[in-house]
Amino acid sequence: MKTLAKLPVTIVTGFLGSGKTTLLRHMLDNAQGRRIAVIVNEFGELGIDGEILKQCSIGCTEEEASGRVYELANGCLCCTVQEEFFPVMRELVARRGDLDHILIETSGLALPKPLVQAFQWPEIRSACTVDAVITVVDSPAVAAGTFAAFPDQVDAQRKLDPNLDHESPLHELFADQLSSADLVILNKADLISPEDLARVRLEVAEELPPAVKVIEASSGRLPLDVLLGLGAGSEEHIDTRHSHHDHHHDGDDHDDHDHDAFDSISLELPQADESLLLDALTQLVGKHGILRVKGFAAIPNKPMRLLIQGVGSRFDKHFDRAWAADEPRVTRLVLIGQELDAALLESTLRTALTA
Repeated sequence: MKTLAKLPVTIVTGFLGSGKTTLLRHMLDNAQGRRIAVIVNEFGELGIDGEILKQCSIGCTEEEASGRVYELANGCLCCTVQEEFFPVMRELVARRGDLDHILIETSGLALPKPLVQAFQWPEIRSACTVDAVITVVDSPAVAAGTFAAFPDQVDAQRKLDPNLDHESPLHELFADQLSSADLVILNKADLISPEDLARVRLEVAEELPPAVKVIEASSGRLPLDVLLGLGAGSEEHIDTRHSHHDHHHDGDDHDDHDHDAFDSISLELPQADESLLLDALTQLVGKHGILRVKGFAAIPNKPMRLLIQGVGSRFDKHFDRAWAADEPRVTRLVLIGQELDAALLESTLRTALTA
């Protein structure tokens, strides 16, 4: 019997809004016959990122595994998971003869090191290898000193407490995502000056092992040969990479998130005027320190739903697809941040939308 080669796995990590999902969409759109399985590990109750990936040009043909695995038109798979990582990996390992590659998009709040360490488990290690950990960086955010939304607020809280002499949780998370990388993408490089980009490169390099390559991209557009086939075997050396959160996982087998410091709130709202909604969200973000906004909005008299993605006060939006005939035209949003008051946020937003 022919022994199957290990299935290569690429883990795509990066902070909120860095462009991970855009990169994965680009990779799927340019798969060139490769049979790729995609696992989207989201933070939040709504499957927004998985839904965005389903809108890639190759399209979806049918759902499998109770809505968890989606069969794509080119033979790829798309999975949306939260706590079901191992069951999904077992499913994919069982069909590895039909696959060429697995892509895993982590949550923007995920710690990549424990996820890579999960590939040391005998059941997975015998069938898969981590081809590379790719960390996507929001270059304009780093250039502006706001690699994460509202770092000044977090830093101010740290300075007020003399007992806290450690870095902010957000900066630690950003540094840990870099420390696990085999390849770093300075994304949105076209949106800043060459001088600022050079400064970002130097700042990022301070957190990286010397051998890690750093490349630039716009909207994640890079040749697949640059992204796949790196052969890093990351699970073999991940234990030597220092992480701020190493002590958090002593004795844990496979916790791959440090989400306890963050809140995720899901809201369902009625249809709203586009400009009114965006103004209301901008004000909400500014007052309550929301890190990330993502979701779909129903705009009156518009046959298509509006995809909204926000990082801090910066929002991107476009109409992504038509509403289905039997689909309720409501607005569904996820807000991610620290110490968020769900009732207050929903009340404030509803009041602003009816003003």
